[in-house]
Amino acid sequence: EFRTLRRRFASFVVPVTVLFTGWYFRYVLVAVFAPGSMRTPVAGGVNIGLRFGVLEFVCAFAITVGYNRWARRKLDPLAGRLRQRLDSGRVR
Repeated sequence: EFRTLRRRFASFVVPVTVLFTGWYFRYVLVAVFAPGSMRTPVAGGVNIGLRFGVLEFVCAFAITVGYNRWARRKLDPLAGRLRQRLDSGRVR
């Protein structure tokens, strides 16, 4: 059951980590190698770089909310059953 729990955890965390890290490094690389494009104004004093920077925080928040909901549905029931079994002393 513990292996199943770990596998299920990794099935969410690994892809999301890869996607978010890729998004972050793309932001950094564009800022370093194409700073002119990041300075392009969008609305008033807001430029593309600032919008992408704020989107990093929005993405982190969305991932946190998504993980919380996903874990409640997929991990918590399995972890609860495993905890119950271990607390009752029924360990193989």
